[in-house]
Amino acid sequence: MAEKKTVDRRTLKTRKALADALAELLVDHELHKVTVQQIADKADVNRVTFYKHYLDVYDLYDKIESETLVEFGMLMLRLEEVSDGEIFSSLVGYISEHRQIFQMICSPNATGQLRSKLSKLLEGVFLKIQSEKTGKSITDSRLSYLCCYHAQGCLSVISKWVLNQFEEPEELVIRCLTSLDSNMASLFAD
Repeated sequence: MAEKKTVDRRTLKTRKALADALAELLVDHELHKVTVQQIADKADVNRVTFYKHYLDVYDLYDKIESETLVEFGMLMLRLEEVSDGEIFSSLVGYISEHRQIFQMICSPNATGQLRSKLSKLLEGVFLKIQSEKTGKSITDSRLSYLCCYHAQGCLSVISKWVLNQFEEPEELVIRCLTSLDSNMASLFAD
């Protein structure tokens, strides 16, 4: 039984190394130009090991996308229960912990699909929160547009931070997002 745990841990470590390698490569290269060999070299594994886990580069990318969406979605569900100030602290902390993935997402070489899906998740959370606060229906067009703007603004601040290689302290980014959020409150109240 102990042997199985070691294999599982090793498998997880290998998959993480491959995912990190692809994420790192996508910062500088477009997805369709990344090869299995480049990923294997960067992850310090051989091509056979890559193919034990994934069909091709696109399969690996799809798995990263799926896992990121699930994790981000779970985070968003937890954030619906916390105060406004804690939302951005948790969000920035999560992004900081997953720097490699978010550098890939924000890279100009990224497909943009994952960023778009994350935006929709964030927009949905804002829509639900503001619907509950204002008593307006989530189908209210004005509320929907404002939440879209709010989500895009937050993602723009986060993208700038990520593309600047996380130079600014997390606290500065949290303050900017919180300020953006508090300024949106008057728009939602109208």
